[in-house]
Parts: sequence; structure tokens; C-alpha cells
Amino acid sequence: MNNAKIRKVMYFRQKPCLVVILMAFTAFSSVLYAQETVDKVVATVNDGVKTELITLSDLKWQLAMQPGVSITPPGSDDLNRALLLLIDQRLFALEAERLPANPPTEKEVADEIAKLLAYFPSSSEFENRLRIVGFSSVRDDNFEKIIERRVAINKYLDFRFRSFIVVTPEDEELYYQDSFVPDFRAKHPGVLVPTLDEKRNEIRDILTEDRVAAAIETFLDDAKRRAEIVILSEI
Repeated sequence: MNNAKIRKVMYFRQKPCLVVILMAFTAFSSVLYAQETVDKVVATVNDGVKTELITLSDLKWQLAMQPGVSITPPGSDDLNRALLLLIDQRLFALEAERLPANPPTEKEVADEIAKLLAYFPSSSEFENRLRIVGFSSVRDDNFEKIIERRVAINKYLDFRFRSFIVVTPEDEELYYQDSFVPDFRAKHPGVLVPTLDEKRNEIRDILTEDRVAAAIETFLDDAKRRAEIVILSEI
């Protein structure tokens, strides 16, 4: 972090977990959402060409879309975790916008909303959380714009990282012998160990996601060295 241009407070980056990162992509700049009062800008992210704002509303929107997180009121620790995630999200957004891409379709947006709803006990509970932070429902135009950007970034992630991952049969066998078998025997003593062929698809998925996460971490390290991230307000 010595080379990163971050002012006003220290930015402690967490190792990115792909699932968490993908869930963080629900937030969007509050310029899309008309408010009666001026929103509070918490941080800015600049890649030398464009500046992205992160507002207090962005943080609240992010927390509303995370099950089990209090939003009445949101806690300082949760807000700061959301800020760290949204800084990463803005870096991805700036990079993704440089590449030509087809806009998300209505079906892709609807499918993404359905995935998000599945994390909550009911759609009514989720929509209640949305109303608390200013949206009318999952059909709110501004909420749908947030999801559209999430879909666009997910497409970028698939193209930029996942599509270039290669897992060979040798990789699968090495993981099976060195990791899967010892772990299985430790957790299930006396039980017959499944064969490699029985677990091949599962192992391939594990290796793929591990390598995607490592590629994302490398990307973010490089992006933060090039970007200027300014924390403007304590939360």
C-alpha cells in the first residue's frame, strides 16, 4: 500500500472473496437517485480519467442488500466494511467501462434480482429493506439501474478473469491427492474416500474459483497503485 495514492485515512484492504465481491456490486452512484437533501460524499475513486463518488446512500444501499445486516440504524463497522467493498467495486466499474459491451437485457436484470431475493427469507422482507433506504420496490427504476450495473460488471469479471482460467487434469489430480483426500479422511474417518472421477467437477470448480480470486486480488493491487482513492468523511 506504500505506493497507493490514498489520502486522509489509511485504507485497509481485505483479501477479496469472489462471492462477497459479486454481492458488493449491488451499489451504484447516488447521482442516479433523486433525494430531497444533498447526499454526503464519503470517498472518491479516480483512475486518472474519471472520478467515481461513493456516498453515504451508496453504503446504506449496499447494506440493505446484505441479509442479516442491521440498517436501522447501520453500524459504523458495517458501513466501513461496505466502504472497502465499494472502493473495489468502483475500480472494477472504471475498468469495465473502457471495454465495449452489450447492455444488460431485461431478462438478465430480472434473473439477477431473483438471485438476490433468494438470500432473504421472503421477497417482502427484502422489499421492506429497500423501502427503508429509499427505494419503492424491486421494480424501482433506480434499483434496477443498480442491478444493471451489477450485471455489466459480472460480465466483465467473466470475460476478464474466468474465461482465461485453465484447469488441467493434472491440476485436478494434484488437488485431489494433496488436499481433497487428506481433508476428507480427517473429517470422515473410516469412510470410503470418493474417487477423483466422482469429485472431478467439484474440484475443477474449486480450482477455478481460487484462481479467479487470485487474479482479482492481483488486479486490485495494481489498480490501487494507479488510482487515487480519497476518504473524505469518517463513518
